[in-house]
Amino acid sequence: MKTLNKTSVLLVEDDLDLRNMISDSLKTVDYKIYTTKKSIEGLDLFKKYDIDICILDLELSGIDGLALAAQIRILNPDMPIIFLVNKGLHLNMLKELEYGIDDYVTKPFSTEELLLRIKAVLRRVERNDPFSYSLGESKINIGRFIFDAKNMILILDGHEQPLTRKEAALLKVLYDNKNDLVTRKKALKMIWGNSDYFIGRSMDVFIARLRKYLKADPNVKILTVHGVGFRLVITETSMIDA
Repeated sequence: MKTLNKTSVLLVEDDLDLRNMISDSLKTVDYKIYTTKKSIEGLDLFKKYDIDICILDLELSGIDGLALAAQIRILNPDMPIIFLVNKGLHLNMLKELEYGIDDYVTKPFSTEELLLRIKAVLRRVERNDPFSYSLGESKINIGRFIFDAKNMILILDGHEQPLTRKEAALLKVLYDNKNDLVTRKKALKMIWGNSDYFIGRSMDVFIARLRKYLKADPNVKILTVHGVGFRLVITETSMIDA
């Protein structure tokens, strides 16, 4: 799980009272939560923000929870998902669990139960994260910036910019290959575990964020080699020995 950055939760639930109850409960334990009642809006939120775990109502109107989960898994096959299931449907839900759904809770449920399920799923994800161990613990000089990989922070003149897990992982991959080309396929495989086209579009969002963070030092740039990949270029006047 994250150290300095809040865990981000996407909640898609069409019952307003239940949605507010879950949202308030998660905020009390310092989770960052994005909520909506509609699947389409939920998918938009997932694309826009760096989500750590999704909580989806199984029986959403229009596009149901299973269909939404399928779309989310196209973008990120490893995204942990917990379903909220009406009583009487849980036996059918067990079958869906065999196809990669991480967990479910049956309505009505206590917020304490849901919090325990979330923590358990996130612990499993952390243990199975192929990139979590390779960020390292050292602080790296990137031009005028200090990249604290362990704590996922980019520091410039005392100002700290928290990074998401994927932002930190992507910056580390680029730095480890600084001034050399990193192919899109390589970056996607290392961080997302999949080089699918739609996941690639998601990676472009993270590249744009990193460019925004790094623009304070004009000697540090992420260049795009169109259709191939990216290069982190650090000019000699900006490079600082560790």
